Amino acid sequence: MAPRNLQDVLDAAGNTVELLRNSQIGAYIYPVVAPEFSNWRSEQRAWRETAVLFDQSHHMDNLFIKGPDALKLISDTAINSVANFPVNKAKQYVPTTPAGHVIGDGILFREGEDEYVYVGRAPAANWLLFHAETGGYDVEVVADRRSPSRPMGKPVQRRYWRFQIQGPKAWEVIEKVNGGPVEQLKFFNMDYMNIAGERVRTLRHGMAGAPGLEIWGPYESYDKVRDAIVEAGAEFGLLPVGSRAYPSNTLESGWIPSPLPAIYTGEELRAYREWLGADSYEATNAVAGSFVSDNIEDYYLTPWDLGYGSFVKFDHDFIGREALEAMDPAARRKKVTLAWNEEDLAKIFTSLLDTEGTPYKYFDLPLANYGSSNYDRVVDADGNTVGLSMFTGYSANERRGLSLATVDADVPEGTELRVVWGEPDGGTRKTTVEPHRQLEVRAVVSPIPYSTVARQDYQGGWRTSGKTVDALS
Repeated sequence: MAPRNLQDVLDAAGNTVELLRNSQIGAYIYPVVAPEFSNWRSEQRAWRETAVLFDQSHHMDNLFIKGPDALKLISDTAINSVANFPVNKAKQYVPTTPAGHVIGDGILFREGEDEYVYVGRAPAANWLLFHAETGGYDVEVVADRRSPSRPMGKPVQRRYWRFQIQGPKAWEVIEKVNGGPVEQLKFFNMDYMNIAGERVRTLRHGMAGAPGLEIWGPYESYDKVRDAIVEAGAEFGLLPVGSRAYPSNTLESGWIPSPLPAIYTGEELRAYREWLGADSYEATNAVAGSFVSDNIEDYYLTPWDLGYGSFVKFDHDFIGREALEAMDPAARRKKVTLAWNEEDLAKIFTSLLDTEGTPYKYFDLPLANYGSSNYDRVVDADGNTVGLSMFTGYSANERRGLSLATVDADVPEGTELRVVWGEPDGGTRKTTVEPHRQLEVRAVVSPIPYSTVARQDYQGGWRTSGKTVDALS
C-alpha cells in the first residue's frame, strides 16, 4: 500500500538521512517569477545602489488565521513573546519542537483584532495548521499554498500579490507612486498607501539596508500595481528582480532560510508526522552537502544556532519552553558569515574546464545551493568539524563567494576555517548532483550581516544575533 503520511514514508525508508539526502524532488525553485529581467548582477547591484522591486507573490505559503483563539495559538507555538503585538504590527514567528529544536520560521501580520496572516515557508505553516486543527482552538484557518514549482504552462492564482520596494532610492519611488509623502513608520509597523488607484497594505521593512516597504493587495490588481511601480521607479534606476537574484539577497543580510524542520523523531511528534502528507515538504525535502550523519537529529538546530536566541522569551508557556530553559545559550553555536577564498573558489570554476579529471561540485551563480536544506561541514585546521555552512552563493556587490553558517561559540571573527564543498563518494542520487570531487575551501569567519551597509543601517535586528526590536521579540 502506498504511504499515506510522513510517518509511513519514514517507516518504509528505514533510514531518514538516506531518504532525505537522496530525495528526487529536484532543485528548490522560486516559481512563476521570471529568472531575470535584466541580468542577475545588475539586479543585485540595484538593491545596493538604486532601488529594486522584489516579487514575493509565489514562493511562500499564506495562512489566514481568524478567531478568538488566534493569538493563543500563536503564543502557544512560538518562542517569541506576544505581550506586545498590537494590530497593524508584524512579528517573525519561530516555533520549536518539545525538544527545543527549530521547525522553521516566517512572518506574522496582525491585520485585525483577531485576524492574522502567516507568510513563509511550509514547515512553520504546517505546524500552525496542525495545532489549529487538533489543539481545540476556536480559530478558522485558510491555507493559500505557494504556487507550483513547475506550473507547466497552467495559470496560477494567489489570494494576494506581495511586493517589496527596497534600496537606497526606494522611498523616492514609494512617494512618487503614492502621489505624495509616506510616513516612515517604525520597523515592522503596518499602514496603507495608494498605487494606481488601489489602496494597498504596507509593512515598513528594510531588507536591503535602507528604508523600504513590503506591500500587498488582491491578486487581481497585480499587473496594474506592478506596472505603476516599474514606471514610477524608472527615473530612480529601479530594477525588477528576478527569481535568480532574489534569494541571494540573504547572503548579504544574513538570514538562513531553510534549516531542516526538526520533526522526524520523537514519539511526541508521531501524531504530527501522521498528519503530514506523504507528499509534504517534510517528506520530500532534499538535504544536500558534505555533512553526513546516520542520526537525523544531528541536523537539528536550536534558536541560538540560527541567531534567534534573543527571540526566546520565557514570559509565556509554549511548546519547547522547558527544553530551551534547560539549555546553556553560551554553549550553543552562533550564526556567522563565511567569506570564501577567491583562489579556492576559482579552482571550483576552472575544474569545469578540466578535460581529464572529475570536476569539483558545480557552484551555480548567484546561488549555489543544490538542496532544500543545505549542510556543508566547516572544519578547523586540524580537520575537526566546528560548524555547518547552510546557504551559499555569490554577491556581485561584495565580489565574493559567501555562505551563512553556524559555528562553535568560541571561534572568533577573523578565523580562517574550511568549508568542505561537495558530497562524499562522488555524490548522492539527488537530481541536482553530478559526479564530482570534494574541495576544502578556505573561508574567513565574518560578521552577520556581511554587508557593511546592512550592518550599519538595517533596522530590526532579526538578521543579526545581538540586536532586536520590540516588534520581533
